Parts: sequence; structure tokens; C-alpha cells
Amino acid sequence: MCSLWRGSLLTLTSSLNRRVFQCCRQFGRSYNIASCMPEAVAFQGVSDHSGLYKFSVNESDRFWGAVARQRLSWISPFHTVQNCDFSQGKIKWFEGGKLNVSVNCLDRHVHTCPERVALIWERDEPGTEVKITYRQLLELTCRLGNLLKRQGVRRGDCVTIYMPPCPLAVASMLACARIGAAHNVVFAGFSSEALADRIRDAQSSTVITVNQGVRGGKVVDLKRTVDQAVQNCPSVQQVLVAMRTENTVAMTDRDVPLEEEMMKEDVVCEPVAMDSEDVLFLLYTSGSTGKPKGLVHTQAGYLLYTSLTHRYVFNYHDGDVFGCVADIGWITGHSYIVYGALCNGGTTVLFESTPVYPNPGRYWEMVERLEINQFYGAPTAIRLLLKYGDEWVQNYNRSSLKTLGSVGEPINTEAWEWYHRVVGDGRCPVVDTWWQTETGGICIAPRPADPEAEIVPGMAMRPFYGIKPALLDTEGGGGGALCISQAWPGMARTIHNHHQRFTETYFQPYPGFFFTGDGAHRSKEGYYQIVGRLDDVINVSGHRLGTAELEDVVNQCPAVAESAAIGYSHDIKGEGECLPKTRSGKIMRRVLRKVVERNTDELGDLSTLDDPDSVHEVIRGHRRLRGDGKQQ
Repeated sequence: MCSLWRGSLLTLTSSLNRRVFQCCRQFGRSYNIASCMPEAVAFQGVSDHSGLYKFSVNESDRFWGAVARQRLSWISPFHTVQNCDFSQGKIKWFEGGKLNVSVNCLDRHVHTCPERVALIWERDEPGTEVKITYRQLLELTCRLGNLLKRQGVRRGDCVTIYMPPCPLAVASMLACARIGAAHNVVFAGFSSEALADRIRDAQSSTVITVNQGVRGGKVVDLKRTVDQAVQNCPSVQQVLVAMRTENTVAMTDRDVPLEEEMMKEDVVCEPVAMDSEDVLFLLYTSGSTGKPKGLVHTQAGYLLYTSLTHRYVFNYHDGDVFGCVADIGWITGHSYIVYGALCNGGTTVLFESTPVYPNPGRYWEMVERLEINQFYGAPTAIRLLLKYGDEWVQNYNRSSLKTLGSVGEPINTEAWEWYHRVVGDGRCPVVDTWWQTETGGICIAPRPADPEAEIVPGMAMRPFYGIKPALLDTEGGGGGALCISQAWPGMARTIHNHHQRFTETYFQPYPGFFFTGDGAHRSKEGYYQIVGRLDDVINVSGHRLGTAELEDVVNQCPAVAESAAIGYSHDIKGEGECLPKTRSGKIMRRVLRKVVERNTDELGDLSTLDDPDSVHEVIRGHRRLRGDGKQQ
């Protein structure tokens, strides 16, 4: 190992869980809004969270302008806070301003606390974590930025990164930001075909990868996947290869040994002054068709929004250890492992392994060893660990935990209560966060809120500052299509090379609104409950039922660890033996829908599945249920 790697149905919810947890620890008993958000002292008439939220949506320019001036380090000040028109799909924030994202995430903290730990790399092998300080991360970033420039990467280029969570992956992202290049991080579980699609669409000439990945005790040949992908990518001129393991891999004239060449570079790399609306990164997400779309996020607005949500949703303070167990290849990793956390000068965990390796106590052993304060994970993983019982949690000291977070899909009531009662010992607020790749950061969550504000299990609850939700096409009972009625800084700006698709998808369904694609209910108290994708709605006798609602009920059964509800044109009774899930823990409903519609030749890319055999199990089970094509 080289030295660099070492060194609602809403009524249903109400009837199931009328127990409401009073979580008062976020701000303490004494409460002063200005001590929470210093900018609020200048907002006339604002004295509590409710007032601050109303100000943020009614006086949007004043709110975001003040926060941006205070929270970010600017090279040149902006002259216009926002210039947005949903009818055209136009979103621009902080025009005229210039800054560098890597400076905001690294240099300014190196000036004040150079030896503070920025990254804790929780390697696959338990107990072998590596800590990287802000000074060390800046050095890595500068060396890598200089290497990229030597390899011909220029401002405006897009570098594809195909790496597992590790310090060099973060340094690669920040190095791109430092020299003015965009990055395109591809989850290091995608197939060579999926990787090639993304490289070609991003028009990358440079790819950064590792020789091999290690996950759950298994070695994955990532370099081989890249070699296969770039055969169909004529734009690629060089592949920078880091060494995660000591195993050698075949190198071609196109390949560059990353660590070896980095050590030839200077530790100083002059940051490029970037316009607020220059592209920071592309991140590809699959739609209902499985065809990926490259969502574009830009510099200042995205950085500001991720840092603000990281600080206030999780009540993050200097010195805390933030443990997000997502992969950096997804938006959660971008926003809350890398950009939001580092912009706040935080200490953030890079988790390389799985929740059950080497045993189901892995998360909680890590919490004890690293003294994690905020833990942010997916409902699927929580449901999985719930199945193993309480003992694996209670074997470890979790007294460091202050906040528990949930991300990726609505969390069912049983899992929420177990998470709160067992993992958090009944004392940690659980923030069930709703957001998307498109939103850039958390939009609805139980926190921030006034002291002693209630948290209802399984509900996202309250919009974040500046977010103004609207429920359209309501059918009574407070439910409808979840839209957002005004712009916010963190939202995606376009789909790469497909702006018309961007406007058609997000702004044309409900003119004047951003359409999220999700359905939601709003309670009489104004709390929001996400009920799932609108294309995951089941019609039963004329009644529309969200899949998340049905799954929540099924999951109440003690014999059920996890379920997925889908709708199709025939009545089917029975159960599948397993569910096709991605490595990030999401059930791939697109695949299930194709199976029940008998379109198994159109399943699309399955390379993100943790166990591809699960699809064949579902297909076989479905065929048994329909009698191999005979009448049921």
C-alpha cells in the first residue's frame, strides 16, 4: 500500500404512530435565532425559526444574499442574487460573483485549523481507518490539480472519475474544481457499458480510476472495467490509475500511474476564479426509462445550499464527526460527504464497506471507534439491520450520536421507531430527509425547527429555508403532486446537452412550478409526508395508492424485513424470493415493472444491482405465479 493511501395515507400514519417524539436537543432549552443563524440578526421581525422560514421565502433575495455573503469566500462579489424563470427553465444565482469551490472547502480552513481532520477513510478492513487533515487534503488536491493540467485538462473540460470512496477520489473532485474543470463521478459499480455511455455523453478526455476496489471482503477489478469502457470512447486520451491494492494491473501507453506522477508535482496549485454559474459537476441519474440524464450543478449556489443544509438539518458543529455511509458516486455523497461537510470545515467519513461486513454490527462498531456524532444512512440498510435484531447494535457504545438521518426513500414506521429507540437510545432526533439529485440538497426534513418542535415518525415534515412546496392535482385529504413554487440556489440548472428535456421534465407538467415527480400529503399542521413516485402509484378500484404507503403497512408485519409494491394490469398474489436492489440499497422498481409487464428483454442496465441473480429469481417467481403463460 503506497504512503498516500495509508497517510396516506396520512391518516394511516396518524393511526399507526400517534406517539410523537419531542426532540428538544437540537438547539437546547435556551434559544436565540441569531445565535443559530448570525445573519438573522439583520432580518427585521425575525425572532424564531417560523419567522426565519417565512422571511426566507417571502424575502428570498435578502435571505440568500445575506447568507451567501457571510458563508462563502468570494474572489469578486455578486451583483444579482437570482435571475430565474421557470417557464424557460432558467435558473441563475449570484451572477457577477467569482469564487473557487476548492478554496472554500480547503484553503480557508487550512488558514485557521490546518491539522483538523477533514476525512476519515473507513476502509473495508475494520479498524484500519486513515485520517487526512485539511493540510494534507489541500496538498493532495494541489498535486493532483497540477498533474491534471500537465495531462492537458483545461478549464471547461469534464473529467470522469470512476473510484470507490477514498481520499484520492475526494481530492480528484476538488482538483477539478480548483483548475476549473467539471467532474463526472460514476458509481464504481456500473458496468463498462454504463460507464462508456457516461464518458461519451460528458465528452471526457481524462478518466481517473483505481487498479481494484475492495468492498465487503471482495476485490473488484475496476481498471479492467475502465479498459473495456474506453475502447468505445474515442475522446479518452489518458487514464490516471491509483493503487488501492498491491496487485498489479495491465498498463497501456494511455495509462498514467497516479501516485507516482503526483509526487512530481508542486504542492501549490493556483485556484481558478470561477463564475457562480460555471459548471461544477455532472451527475447522471436514471429516469423511468433507464436512460441516464446528466444533471448539471454549478458553483456558488450548490455549494451554499449543501453547506447550509448540512449545518442546520443535522445541527452540525465544529468538532463533530459526520458519518454519511453513502457512496460518493451518488448525490448524497457529493453533497454531504464532500462539498457541504468540507465547506463547513467538518470532519467527514468515507465508508468503503457494507453494513454487514464482517458482521451486522459494522456500522455501530464504526460509530463507537470513530465517535461519530451524526449518522446518515438509507432506510433499506436500516431495515436490513433491524432483521438481525437489537444485539448487534447494543454490543457497541453509541453515546457519541446526536442526530440520526435517513435518505434515499421514505422510511417506514417500524424502521423509524427501531432506528430511534434502539440505535439512538430514544434520545437522538431522527431526520427523515426528502430531496433528489435534481434538488442538490435536502428540501424537506424535520429539522431545523423551533425548540421542542415535534417529530412524527416516517414524515419528512418541514420545508427547509427558501423552499416553498406546493401540492397540485390534489384529490382531497391534503395529497397531490409535490412541486416547488420558487427557485432555490442548490437546484440543477439543466440536463447536459438536453435543456429541452430538462424543461419538459421539470417545468412543463405544472407551468410556474418545479415538478419533483413525487407525491405527498400535507397534514393540518402543515407537515409533509412523501408517498412515493407518482409513476409508482397503484390504482385499485379507482383509488390511487402510493407504493410507499402500501410498503409501510406490509413492513409492519414482524415476518417481513422489506417489501416492494408495484402495480400492473393483472391480479397477482404471492411473494418474490428476493428484491433487485442497487448497491446503494434502493429497490429497482423499474426492473420489477418490466418483469410483470413481461418485457424481460427490455430490462436495461443492471450493473448497479448488488445481486443480479435477484432479477432471475423474480422472473422465475413471476412465471410460476402466472403458470408459464397459462391462465392463473
